[in-house]
Amino acid sequence: MAASVKAINNANRLRYIRALERFHKGMISFLMNTPELTHKSLNKKIDNSVKLLKRIDEIDLYKGELKDLQILVKKMIGYKDSEDDIDSIKEAILYASNQLDKNKNAKRYKKDKHANSMFDDWEE
Repeated sequence: MAASVKAINNANRLRYIRALERFHKGMISFLMNTPELTHKSLNKKIDNSVKLLKRIDEIDLYKGELKDLQILVKKMIGYKDSEDDIDSIKEAILYASNQLDKNKNAKRYKKDKHANSMFDDWEE
């Protein structure tokens, strides 16, 4: 039985999201774990990661976190052949990645600040 168009579109969307996440995770891991970071090694890593990303069709993303991830990946690709200092590139990418993770976690963990005080008047 053939898959529906909606199922195919959903599968392609998930494939694109996973490719973005793989690119992001690989670049962050590379930046964190490389002792001697150079422009040449960064450009090589970006080239290799872009090859994998180009095999998958780009799909419009509408959810805020995913849109931010897509923007961050494009920003990382934009640093290829950049004349900026390698430490400032690393700092900018790691900062942007940290902000992305911070936004994801802020939605996931919500703390009720005064949850116990809500029931104080019932105890009297």
